[in-house]
Amino acid sequence: MSTESVLAELPIPLERDLFLRTLIRELAGILEDVVGFDDAAGYISLVGQNIGEWINKLYTGELAVDTLSATQVIDVLLDLKSRIQGDFFVIEQDENKIIMGNTTCPFTDKIVGRPSICMVTSNVFGVIIAENLGYAKVVLQETIARGHKGCRVKIYLKPSPEADTDDGREYFGTARGSH
Repeated sequence: MSTESVLAELPIPLERDLFLRTLIRELAGILEDVVGFDDAAGYISLVGQNIGEWINKLYTGELAVDTLSATQVIDVLLDLKSRIQGDFFVIEQDENKIIMGNTTCPFTDKIVGRPSICMVTSNVFGVIIAENLGYAKVVLQETIARGHKGCRVKIYLKPSPEADTDDGREYFGTARGSH
């Protein structure tokens, strides 16, 4: 039997998805160790911003609209997370804010101990909401990365005194997306 066929039979759990999740985990860990959490989160935020813009264009393009309504924005956030194997759901919602929960991270256990990766969620949500509704402030109240059983994300849809006192990241839409 050739080495190649022996290797092919080994029960090594290595495939593209696991490899990429592990790569991102290790990259985030090295960034956090070398430049510190804040700078690592900043770099990952830039990646999340680009991903958010890309995803927003995908959905608005497929729906053939310039901007999404508030209802469509929430549906898009839930759909995109489902497509990447997250399990986000709405806990509470009104015209000023939405609180979402999540029990399954798309990065699976690779997220634990790497909270800078959560900037992808913050930025994707923030960019999509701000581009379509004009403003978002995303507060990562609880995250699987920080050891919680799930995630709890509060998103303000409008500036307010309550939003001002909450610790999170603000996002502002471009002229195209602002209302």
